Amino acid sequence: MRTLIFAHRGASAHAPENTMEAFRLAWDVGADGLEIDVQKSADGQLVVTHDENLARLTGVDAEVASTPYSELRALNAAAFRKDGSTAYIPLLEEVLELVKNSGLYLNIELKNTVVLYPELEEDTLAMVRDFGLEERIIFSSFNHYSIVKLKALGTTAELALLYTEGLYEPWNYAKGCGIAGLHPYYANLVIPDYVAESHALGIAVRPWTVNSPDRLRQLLTLEPDALITDDPALALALRDGNVGLKNPGPQ
Repeated sequence: MRTLIFAHRGASAHAPENTMEAFRLAWDVGADGLEIDVQKSADGQLVVTHDENLARLTGVDAEVASTPYSELRALNAAAFRKDGSTAYIPLLEEVLELVKNSGLYLNIELKNTVVLYPELEEDTLAMVRDFGLEERIIFSSFNHYSIVKLKALGTTAELALLYTEGLYEPWNYAKGCGIAGLHPYYANLVIPDYVAESHALGIAVRPWTVNSPDRLRQLLTLEPDALITDDPALALALRDGNVGLKNPGPQ
């Protein structure tokens, strides 16, 4: 099985996270897919950024939910890098346009655990359908009610449950929710046979966020469906040169 490599917030090890620069770089280095975060601005625009408050990212104390997009776009989404670079916070439609032209897969994380954005699921799904990209999309969220809601809305996109803390037999939990994807914090793969147990139930496994060379090598031997990483170029080099690796087992 060939593990896909998804660029976490784009190639965020080398470009400002969740920006068009990071997404284009991920495409350029050959990533199989992108992972992005979607929220809503005060005027209802679907914006791509991770933090609900933008102080870390931009140096400006602004809440995404209470700021119109015209003001969000004027902020420097690369300010946190402190290297003089500049970038803007993109709209979801800009990323979908890139994905449509590139052939990349796209993992859309709905950021609706801190702020419960009204109709985030409906509006995001409608835009994906407008672009004709539903078959190349994976929706994920830490808000599992949101993912079950997307299933009820009839999406044909893949759906996945994000989580950090250890779940007992997470593959059975996902099956019980009627969801065919798990996106665990990578340390959860210490559970013996995590990937095998999940695959036996038809559940895809895509751990996050895997960055160190040793950890990437280790998890590649477990053959998850994808790895989500800040450094897709490194992950691709290790994946495509890993013939003969022995599985050291989770550590």
